[in-house]
Amino acid sequence: MLGERVSTEITRKEDKEGFIEVEDAAKRGGRVAGNARKETEQELSRPVTSSENYLSEPEKKKKLEDKSKK
Repeated sequence: MLGERVSTEITRKEDKEGFIEVEDAAKRGGRVAGNARKETEQELSRPVTSSENYLSEPEKKKKLEDKSKK
């Protein structure tokens, strides 16, 4: 979520257009999010992701399946 938001803001701020420019913004946003996770884990002295809170199936897909069952 953080990476997506940062990527969007970089794209808007720098008025990026086209695949290559937007791809660069996405990589930078992902790097920011990755660094935030690593710093958080260092501060907490434990991982923030685990098998208990990892989604093996995206929430969006789960929601789509739930709607189709109704």
